[in-house]
Amino acid sequence: MAIVFPFVILVTVAVVQAAMWFFARNIALTAAREGVAAARTYQAPEGAGAARARETLGRIAGDSLGQASVSTSGSSATEVRVTVTGQAPSLIPGLSGLSVSQSAGAPRERWTTP
Repeated sequence: MAIVFPFVILVTVAVVQAAMWFFARNIALTAAREGVAAARTYQAPEGAGAARARETLGRIAGDSLGQASVSTSGSSATEVRVTVTGQAPSLIPGLSGLSVSQSAGAPRERWTTP
């Protein structure tokens, strides 16, 4: 039993660490999707997507996504893309936060004539 117990503890910590990384990834994806939803609307002001993504991160991230940053690179007149990056918290000593990067994209709403 004394030989098995450290292995059980190690597996438990690894499973919890994986769950924390997955949760941080879901937070980043939710913020990116919210940013895209705000930026793709008809005549949305420049920076609306990044502002909405930051607001969403402030509302739901807490300590689950550290060093979060939002970028809208790759956006054009017909498409918008929002990328959220950050660090998942680490339970394992010596292991710095695991990187998380999620992006979402969609076409912009615009008026076209036939």
